[in-house]
Amino acid sequence: MDCEGAVPRVYHYLDGELTVWKRRAITRHLDECPPCAQGFYFEIEIRRVIATRCRDEAPEALRRRIADALGEA
Repeated sequence: MDCEGAVPRVYHYLDGELTVWKRRAITRHLDECPPCAQGFYFEIEIRRVIATRCRDEAPEALRRRIADALGEA
């Protein structure tokens, strides 16, 4: 696996959507390619920050308007 093959699959890798063999190929690439590994760990950190800090809920009135709009579609 090279950078062109690994980079587009990083999100699928993080979401657990790849086969074992593709995960292993990407893991090997990340072990051997510091720039791709740096990007990978950056994505992990972004996800962690979002999961821990972005916990606001939409106001009830907004949720009702969205539900109503979806019901009309």
